[in-house]
Amino acid sequence: MKINIYCDESGHLERDQVPIMVLGALWCEKEKAHEIAKRLREIKAQHRLPPGFESKWTKISPARKDFYLALLDYFFDDDDIHFRAVVIDKTQLDHPRFGQDHDTWYYKMYFELLRFLIDPQAEHYIYLDIKDTRGGAKIAKLQEVLSNDAYDFDRQIIKPIQQVRSNQVEQVQLADLLGGAISYANRGLAGNSAKVAFVERLRERSGHILTKSTLLREQKVNIFVWKAS
Repeated sequence: MKINIYCDESGHLERDQVPIMVLGALWCEKEKAHEIAKRLREIKAQHRLPPGFESKWTKISPARKDFYLALLDYFFDDDDIHFRAVVIDKTQLDHPRFGQDHDTWYYKMYFELLRFLIDPQAEHYIYLDIKDTRGGAKIAKLQEVLSNDAYDFDRQIIKPIQQVRSNQVEQVQLADLLGGAISYANRGLAGNSAKVAFVERLRERSGHILTKSTLLREQKVNIFVWKAS
């Protein structure tokens, strides 16, 4: 089996005044990826949006509420798509105590996000939304750590991790929406009625309150609320 994993994050900067950080990973079998992207573009067309329109959490507004809810319903209606999120309260962080900088810790959290998605009987193709121009070396380190954890010394389980632009990959956009909603819920925000509706639909259809960890075996919407040691 070949598995595609599409990753995105929100609130990841160290001093962005956003207390909650969410790393998200949406995954599907590689053979289903084209079909899923096509269906996501069809939903855009149904709502009179151009194929190149980038679906983003920051763009959700009352005028486009029905479009974004349609994307969310499609996620739940398609059994081939799954999502995992790691939620971090950044006010707990104390990097100097652990002798690390924020970027190093950031990729440690990516390891926590991805390690439980790795199937030793499958090949994994991981796509990360471009964070900055300096990510190449740390992404190589992330692949090394993931491969070592999976005893994948010949790199057959973890294929080279690729950086992509979210406006070019439909699944990364969907990961952005799901992660954004989980962040919104954990920050206790309610200022945008369309975002509130999205969060409530996500709660309703997932059966989770979004602010607590789910069981590790949860497949559709898996959430891990990280606690500092």
